[in-house]
Amino acid sequence: MTFNPIDKNSVTPVDTSTTYTIAIAIEFLGTRYHGWQRQLEVLGVQEALETAISKVANEPVEVIAAGRTDASVHASNMIAHFVTRAYRPAHNWLRGVNSLLPDDIALRWVQPMPTDFHARFSAIARRYRYITLNQTARPALLNHQVTHIYDPLDVNAMQHAANDIVGTHDFTSYRAAACQSNQPVRHVSHAKLFVHGQFIVFDIQADGFLHHMVRNLMGTLYAIGKHELEPADFMKILNKKDRTIAPPTASGDGLYFINAYYPDHFQEQLPALPLTPIWLNLPS
Repeated sequence: MTFNPIDKNSVTPVDTSTTYTIAIAIEFLGTRYHGWQRQLEVLGVQEALETAISKVANEPVEVIAAGRTDASVHASNMIAHFVTRAYRPAHNWLRGVNSLLPDDIALRWVQPMPTDFHARFSAIARRYRYITLNQTARPALLNHQVTHIYDPLDVNAMQHAANDIVGTHDFTSYRAAACQSNQPVRHVSHAKLFVHGQFIVFDIQADGFLHHMVRNLMGTLYAIGKHELEPADFMKILNKKDRTIAPPTASGDGLYFINAYYPDHFQEQLPALPLTPIWLNLPS
């Protein structure tokens, strides 16, 4: 059977009285993708997943993720779901889909869920980590998997600034001009910046994120770490609600979507794996 999972008009109406809601966790290197979202003229992660899953399901499926990543941004535990009429054991979904995916995308687990589970709308929090390699020499093995900064950074100043954004704020100054969100207020439950060997890790969790929000926050933290700005300027920029006064957006290379969180009755059904990227060997 040949079909295009994007072309909804090609699908013949069928009896959908029996369907299965399947949650999945995905890891991917975003380097060669134009973000998560399916697009007409460029390749998105969503399209690659839908193509592979649709072949295993033998019907078109739509994959809905907890968040949308930008071009070149990675995910190590992106939670998503799809609805299908096809019954397959979880291990068959996992092996079958992974055998059809490109090398830079893989499922970590597959879990059947109640029909009212929704990867995006059921989520109560999302979590990212931004990884900076702060050393003189540029990396080879981690090329495009971290952001390389060769200038020494004042981590103490960056930590002081990062701590201040915990809470509920209007993040207009730290969202992209093209951001389509109806409102810019987000609640940040934690924003931790710490050193791990040669790496500087910015770990942030919020109820939601705006377009380029983490990368824009990181761009300002870099300016603070280079003593181009003072730690207090972090909140001064935020309170001005003006994107034009903030430093440039940081690269997408170092950014990872690492988890989404759900109400207990859903969360307890989802497999719990160590937080990632695994090569950092960080505590959860």
